[in-house]
Amino acid sequence: MQTWPVQDAKARFSEFLDACVSKGPQVVTRRGTETAVLLPIDAWRRLQAAARPSLKQILLMESPRTESLAPERGRARRRQAQEWE
Repeated sequence: MQTWPVQDAKARFSEFLDACVSKGPQVVTRRGTETAVLLPIDAWRRLQAAARPSLKQILLMESPRTESLAPERGRARRRQAQEWE
């Protein structure tokens, strides 16, 4: 990912946008600190589709919400018992 200071991203926005479309995500920095990322729209849609619902969204669902709050059974790994000497 290429990094752009905020003043360069603002001054050369068209170039910034073209770089995002052709090369992928572009990082914007403010005072040397990574602040934001510009993503191509298809990458954003993939991220949105893969995102889990927020707690607020879960609580406001009309359907039962117990299945989405608890992890699936049997996925936890158990530690092996150690023998004591």
